[in-house]
Amino acid sequence: MTPHAAPLHDHVFLGENHARNERRTWLVIALTATMMVAEITAGTIYGSMALLADGWHMSTHASALLITALAYRFARKHARNPRFTFGTGKLGDLAAFGSASVLAIVALLIGWESLVRLRSPVPISFDEAIFVAVIGLVLNLVSAWLLKDDHSHHHGLAHRHAHDHDHGHDHDHDHDQGAAATRAGNRDNNLRAAYLHVLADALTSVLAIAALLAGRSYGWVWLDPVIGIVGALVILSWSWGLLRDSGSVLMDYLPDHEELPSEVRAAIESEHDEIVDLHVWQLGPGHHGVIIALKSTRPEPVAAYRARLGHIDELSHVTVEIHPA
Repeated sequence: MTPHAAPLHDHVFLGENHARNERRTWLVIALTATMMVAEITAGTIYGSMALLADGWHMSTHASALLITALAYRFARKHARNPRFTFGTGKLGDLAAFGSASVLAIVALLIGWESLVRLRSPVPISFDEAIFVAVIGLVLNLVSAWLLKDDHSHHHGLAHRHAHDHDHGHDHDHDHDQGAAATRAGNRDNNLRAAYLHVLADALTSVLAIAALLAGRSYGWVWLDPVIGIVGALVILSWSWGLLRDSGSVLMDYLPDHEELPSEVRAAIESEHDEIVDLHVWQLGPGHHGVIIALKSTRPEPVAAYRARLGHIDELSHVTVEIHPA
């Protein structure tokens, strides 16, 4: 092969809706930034601290979403960069882990501010605060709708590439690229991070509206910070779930409910073939890699073992190593 010849296959392990999710994330950022400018401008002109506070809150919200959008862009631009050994499919999980950390910090800040206000209540302009909360809720519901993952899937393999290597040790290797998965591994944690950010904002808006209405009607000023603490705990729980799931992908950890290893064993092992070493990990949304080392008393061609795995669509990169017994 000449230095400039094309490789036998690429390692593009991006989610099937990568481009669509990137476009929608940028659209949500545009909506958020527009609302941010409008609230800060109106708050400055009319001297409204509620509008100003929510406007600056929107700026932190837009910054968090920017992590998601830039991760999509970088992963797409460098998808075929050979320096990324297994592609850039995991970049979304790295961004999701960072976003989840930001979400956890926001939850802690909300909780702390609520505790402070519970100890030292501050005057609330109920009508103005309700108006701002309703506007924020509408914007966040629209954003959540745009960012909701519809979990659509492809069935059947989009493409397959295979090549064998002879290393002089009676080993045969096969690399196989497939399409998107139809299980939990198909989840785009990067999109999920953006979705949870806007959902957290929507939750705080709903809770704030309820607390403000009760405060205005019954004088329950204490209810606003109490509900703030409840919202902080819920958001903290969401961020922990996202940290756990994205961190698992980054560490090549398969959850207990993942059945892919047992499916591979069931497909490959027979009276004459025994898997002696098996590694399965996620390469990106809907893409898994697998390395199989097997001992066989009747070794078959690599293509035969590859055919046994043909029904498992989420196997996007397969290496088979055969040791004649």
